[in-house]
Amino acid sequence: MIEFQSVTKRYPDGTVAVDALDLTIDAGKITVLVGPSGCGKTTSLRMINRMVEASSGTILVNGADVRAQRPATLRRGIGYVIQNAGLFPHRTVVDNIATVPILLGTKKAAARRRAEELLDTVGLPRELGGRYPAQLSGGQQQRVGVARALAADPPVLLMDEPFSAVDPVVRDDLQEELLRLQSELGKTIVFVTHDIDEAIKLGDKVAVLRVGGTLAQYDTPATLLAKPVDDFVASFVGRDRGYRALGFLSAHGAQIAPLSTVPLGSPVDAARAALENGWAVVVDEGKAPLGWVSSTSLSTVEGELRSADLVSGGSLYAADAKSGSLRTALDAALSSPSGIGIAVDSDGAVAGGVTAESVLKALDEARRSGGVPS
Repeated sequence: MIEFQSVTKRYPDGTVAVDALDLTIDAGKITVLVGPSGCGKTTSLRMINRMVEASSGTILVNGADVRAQRPATLRRGIGYVIQNAGLFPHRTVVDNIATVPILLGTKKAAARRRAEELLDTVGLPRELGGRYPAQLSGGQQQRVGVARALAADPPVLLMDEPFSAVDPVVRDDLQEELLRLQSELGKTIVFVTHDIDEAIKLGDKVAVLRVGGTLAQYDTPATLLAKPVDDFVASFVGRDRGYRALGFLSAHGAQIAPLSTVPLGSPVDAARAALENGWAVVVDEGKAPLGWVSSTSLSTVEGELRSADLVSGGSLYAADAKSGSLRTALDAALSSPSGIGIAVDSDGAVAGGVTAESVLKALDEARRSGGVPS
């Protein structure tokens, strides 16, 4: 557990970056600090490992005052991940990851073996271990940064906007990877971001900070969206917070209807016969969706159904109750060219279809049963 007890950071010119911050960060959970530029979120994070010294107040990590330890010793026991990974350019991937264990006295051979194991943990092939950071993609570098932070198995992990410099697709993959790792490792993670969507996706709890370094609200994502404490928080989480809140409701309440499918390579006449309300989903051998065909898209096609004949299918959503949400179900329906979202099972095969109307019906039923986050 990490505790901020009336912590203030005031610079010599009088600027107050953090003002009397009281905050308790739960052990084994992800706590996200979010807010506009100048709100003190990075300063707060860096005061935990004393890269920034607090002007007043107390910060406790597992009950111990951080000022009771030498900064270098403190930092070796706290993992730290920053934007652009911050890797040593002249060291290989394996040697980057092994840095802290070697500093702590682990023999080099053992530290390198541990580094190779951590490549598996963060989803990187071991053959990348001999490369240098410049030879990796941005997403790969960030994974190496996470592996390096985990190398000494620290109970606390600080992450300062680690995914903000990569493209949206890679960012989403890294977020999912972090959630997977956390489910396995159970670290106490303090994560800084300016992106409210990222905060809501990753955080067990979210602390919204105001400009001037004061705490505006500290709650679970669901409560933050449903009950912002004032206009500032409501504005920061966005006017579409009702849509975001759908992410906390299982999609399993949305009715999944049968969906007409046709295998790729089928005769076009068979594909036309399979159309239902003018549309059908084209699937591969494993029944995974590849795209749509319609009466319009097939109007001039002859022979066998080819990939070039398909209409992009929009987003998918997982039909199982654990990972599917009403938000992903609604997004799948709205992004689909047919107006029907494709639901897939745990193997990625088509399980059926869902419409925006069925999502709204499920939302109404959740409200009636008290299942809407409050």
